[in-house]
Amino acid sequence: MIGSFQRDMRVSSRETAMYDTALRATNVNKYFGGGFDYRRLVTWCLPLSARSASPAQVLRDVSFEVQRGEIFGLIGANGSGKSTLVRVLSTLLLPDSGRVEVFGHDVVQESGAVRALINRVSADPSFFRNMSAYENLLFFGRVYGLTPGEISVLVPDILRRLGFEDGKASEPMNHLSRGQQQKIAVARSFLTSPVLMLLDEPTTGLDPRSRRDVQRFIRDVQQEHDATILLTTHDMEEAEVLCDRISFIAGGRIVATGTPLELRERVARGRPVAEIGMEDVFMEITGRDLEEDEEPVEVAVHG
Repeated sequence: MIGSFQRDMRVSSRETAMYDTALRATNVNKYFGGGFDYRRLVTWCLPLSARSASPAQVLRDVSFEVQRGEIFGLIGANGSGKSTLVRVLSTLLLPDSGRVEVFGHDVVQESGAVRALINRVSADPSFFRNMSAYENLLFFGRVYGLTPGEISVLVPDILRRLGFEDGKASEPMNHLSRGQQQKIAVARSFLTSPVLMLLDEPTTGLDPRSRRDVQRFIRDVQQEHDATILLTTHDMEEAEVLCDRISFIAGGRIVATGTPLELRERVARGRPVAEIGMEDVFMEITGRDLEEDEEPVEVAVHG
């Protein structure tokens, strides 16, 4: 790594070295809906249920901590609140109550400082679709403050480690498969080696081999650069391969946190731990199948 890329990485490391806790969320709540509906001016045009509609609570007193240098998994079904939580953590949404700190910086009061420390990969990344993969990476690299020379060194190395096919980088993004586009999204997020990565379903759309390439790259970067990574997924195998600790989220609430072994032991009740799969653990703790779309439900919190 060279130039400003190295300097940025050293500065980030110095700024965060004093913190053992990379990310702390405390009693975070988020609601959607419940805003003014002009139709209420003429109430007869609304169904009775809508006349007294209240906001839907998407996050419910969410509290957890991520230690510096660990890969932390956030596991839940579609609609469980994972992506909403990541948007709050990355300053893209304001929490309605509660507090989130990234290396001691409040995500609401110090959003600029937080953004300098994080990067995010979403399951549906945005690109300039008519530009090539390399042109997209060049553009975003320049936005991040890298020189063309630095980008020309970084990009081939990152794409090689992600298993991205030679020659594909010169093709327009709209000619690439979803899996190939997702690899470019991962490459883009690691251009500046942020100290906190928020990976929201990063292997969505990838074939098994590509999924392993991305997983290996994430683990390598975490080890090489002391990066802290929060990973959201509904892939239990991926969570076990990558994560040091895991939280289950259901109905917008964190219902259990621990290492994969600790979570198995919590539900073992005399059964051999090795015979208990993480999907079984999730179902026993939440009462829901991971493939189900979550509706807002009351879930008993397991201590």
